[in-house]
Amino acid sequence: MKHEEDVKANFAKAKKKVFEAAGLGAQIISLSELFGSLYFCQTENPDFFKLAETVPGPATKELAGWAKELGIVLVASLYEKEGNQFYNTAVVFNVDGKLLGKYRKIHIPDDLEHYYGERTYFADGNLGFPVFKTRFGTIGVMICWDQWYPEGARIMASNGAQIIFYPTAIGFQVKGDAAINKAEQEAWQIIQRSHAIANNIFVAACNRVGKEKNLNFWGTSFVADPLGRFVAKGSADKEQIVIAECNLKLIDEVRHDWPFLSCRRFDVIASPKGAKQSK
Repeated sequence: MKHEEDVKANFAKAKKKVFEAAGLGAQIISLSELFGSLYFCQTENPDFFKLAETVPGPATKELAGWAKELGIVLVASLYEKEGNQFYNTAVVFNVDGKLLGKYRKIHIPDDLEHYYGERTYFADGNLGFPVFKTRFGTIGVMICWDQWYPEGARIMASNGAQIIFYPTAIGFQVKGDAAINKAEQEAWQIIQRSHAIANNIFVAACNRVGKEKNLNFWGTSFVADPLGRFVAKGSADKEQIVIAECNLKLIDEVRHDWPFLSCRRFDVIASPKGAKQSK
């Protein structure tokens, strides 16, 4: 999606696209990070705290209605407030519209110089790495910056996640170096495809597109399979519904050949200094 300042307009567009995706056969649908607004973390402005709401709240009520009407699983990223704390939160709805739970973004970029000043607006996530059993499979959800860290994907896969969704808002700096921009975009894809390979799972990244002040969001939403192959991939600059058919049986097939999870050395990993060497 491309986003604008008007929250109602963003929700109306998202609803139209969700219904269109369901009409094309989509069973689990994800929206991009903070889909209801512009990416406001490029500047420090206390007025943006007004965008936050409780979960459950008006936004989740509306999203639950979409999921129930369409009989889909819906993943959405919202700006949540709970008391005096604010979070970048993903919510998951089952086919009956029930809120299965939420995930709060754990890794918060603090890089206002490069227009990702999220520390101003979000507290650290405190819900761990939950997984959600849905009619169409067991899924995990993390958000954007979490993509660069391997631990969450490993924990979710170990707890049964078959697909991990990453609602995202990432792009080029408008005045950035072209070669660096290209390298960063490729690295963004590589790291997430690596999570798919290392954990024998599917990974789905949903990014926004379009220019917003100092950032030009690079789109290219994609789904990768347990071998890291692109199942589907979207445009870099156009709004688009990306549909991918995920054969979950492939997970067990790949794990038969590459049993990464079952061969892990917990005795080494659990120790901060690693296993002691034999004398």
